[in-house]
Amino acid sequence: MYAIIENGAHQYRVEPGTRLDLQLQDVAEDATSLTLDRVLLVSDGGDVKVGAPYVEGAKVTASIDSELKGDKITVVKFRRRKNYRRKQGHRQGYLRVRVESIDA
Repeated sequence: MYAIIENGAHQYRVEPGTRLDLQLQDVAEDATSLTLDRVLLVSDGGDVKVGAPYVEGAKVTASIDSELKGDKITVVKFRRRKNYRRKQGHRQGYLRVRVESIDA
């Protein structure tokens, strides 16, 4: 059984036991699980349910493992001969989760 979920501007194919890094979200400090209800497709063997845009009643339950930051990227703006230079760094925040179950 697998599902395709939407989180932010990204889509992920998940199965029970899958580990993924989602965009950082506001969750309670003591929260241990996360329910994702934006399910685009659910497949259970030969039975496939496609949503328009989401499958009704379908949800994916995931346990929260940790919060982490991605690799650092450097953004540089430069204009030649104009004495214009800007340098800025960025590290994207992620929420690492493990998919527990898919309910269709």
